[in-house]
Amino acid sequence: MIRPILYFSLLLLTANTVMAQRVTTDSVAPGTTIRIIKADKYNFQDKDSLGKFVSLVGHAHVQQEKVLFDADSIVINQKDNILEAFGNIHINDADSVQVYSEYLKYLGKEKKSYLKQKVKLSDGKGVLTTNELEYDTQFKIGKYFKGGKVVNKKTVLTSTEGIYYGDTRDVYFKKKVVLTDPEYKITTDTLLYNINTEITNIVAPSVIVMGKRTIRTKDGYYDVKNKKGNFLQRPFIDDSTYTFTADQMAFDDTTGLGEAQGNAVYRSKDSVGGYDIIANNIKTNKKKNSFLATQKPILFIKNEKDTIYVSADTLYAGKVSDLRKSREVPVVRDTIAVDQKVKKTEPADSSTDRFFEAYYHVKIYSDSLQALGDSLFYSLEDSTFRLFKNPVAWTQENQITGDTIYMFLANKKPQRLYVFENAMAISKEGKGYFNQVRGNTMNAYFKEGKINFMRTKGSPADNVYYAVDDNKKFVGVNKSSSDLINVYFDEGKPQKVIFVNNLQGTMYPMRQVDHDLLKVRKFQWLDDKRPKSKLDILAN
Repeated sequence: MIRPILYFSLLLLTANTVMAQRVTTDSVAPGTTIRIIKADKYNFQDKDSLGKFVSLVGHAHVQQEKVLFDADSIVINQKDNILEAFGNIHINDADSVQVYSEYLKYLGKEKKSYLKQKVKLSDGKGVLTTNELEYDTQFKIGKYFKGGKVVNKKTVLTSTEGIYYGDTRDVYFKKKVVLTDPEYKITTDTLLYNINTEITNIVAPSVIVMGKRTIRTKDGYYDVKNKKGNFLQRPFIDDSTYTFTADQMAFDDTTGLGEAQGNAVYRSKDSVGGYDIIANNIKTNKKKNSFLATQKPILFIKNEKDTIYVSADTLYAGKVSDLRKSREVPVVRDTIAVDQKVKKTEPADSSTDRFFEAYYHVKIYSDSLQALGDSLFYSLEDSTFRLFKNPVAWTQENQITGDTIYMFLANKKPQRLYVFENAMAISKEGKGYFNQVRGNTMNAYFKEGKINFMRTKGSPADNVYYAVDDNKKFVGVNKSSSDLINVYFDEGKPQKVIFVNNLQGTMYPMRQVDHDLLKVRKFQWLDDKRPKSKLDILAN
């Protein structure tokens, strides 16, 4: 038999529960009711105009649709459909998002939560922690405004404000944003990060630090999982050995490959072999320390007083030490230089371990030397330009041609020209008159950037020389040949000619000879093709 007092208590509890459910059903729209699941203790109070309140104490557990609420204690205002919870709060949002805190105020009609103290939100991958959080259970959106942190695997993001989107797993960070990862760090004012894909979207001026590399950008993304980046609006990279900028840049840190498009500018920091590259497209290989520049590329070999400009259809740069693994690289200074040999004191990975190749329509300009060619090879190791296929070089008033031309530099100034096969030098002496030297090989030496001495060998070597007196009047023209011809220059103009072995020649009065017939075989005056200034290179 049930005791009367116990029976009355159970009856009252049942009646109050039924009444509470009836009030909830009558005053709240269907589907938004906060249902009581269980609790250790239960209390119902009717405060007239203030509404009816249900208090749950001890392992309180309630539910609204697919959202479950657990806490040490819960108070429900059934009139306004408002819930307040205290201690060890847990919100299970449809088994997709879990939220924890010490205090919760929940508006059942709006389906919005206001959480405080030790707040934690987890979606199974990332964890958001903050001291205050607004969370919308209907749209799975969480917001914090007083500082928060998101941890996803080894990636940690902090900011003053943030918005979490549960459906897409995106987090929108604002104000004093810092992303820290074992491989990189981002500081910015605004950032969008996806917990699933681990893709970081840059939407404001940002600084990315990756070891010795710093990237400044304001638009783009970095994929942490796949280690790929794509940046727009002229990102800027500052590395230990170079700086790099372009309208758009993309790179893959897994393969080491990268690409820059639109007004790309690459500047090396090498003190010994300093150079810059500009082009509309530059493809890089970080692992091989190489790049391929196309779409109007220009190479600047930097010198404080006389920078060398090189343009071509295509420019390629790589390491000489890597090139030797696939093909032989002749040490030209060792084999043909006079009283000079390359002293290989630099280590393989030094700033001199670099070469450049240029293909088609090669142009070179410096104040002291200009040149054209079909293709070019230049090594910082021996400071030598190798021009191939109908190359032409100009220095002061002298034009030099041949099948192949080697241009040796010292301190990035011309030191010597070596021409082999069909070597020819021409200088204009007057209107329609040209000094000419032709042979098999030719060596021209420079002093302070100006040609000083030239030696031509042939079988035989041919020469046409216009002699002038002290008043610059023509005395006559000499056409001669010998095994060896030495020409001495003053201020870039030929002043003395010496013939060695098997000399044959004739001096003609100026008016008693057809000067066109005196021209050596394959004579061509190509001054109209000569780059006249660096603008001829830059406008290429």
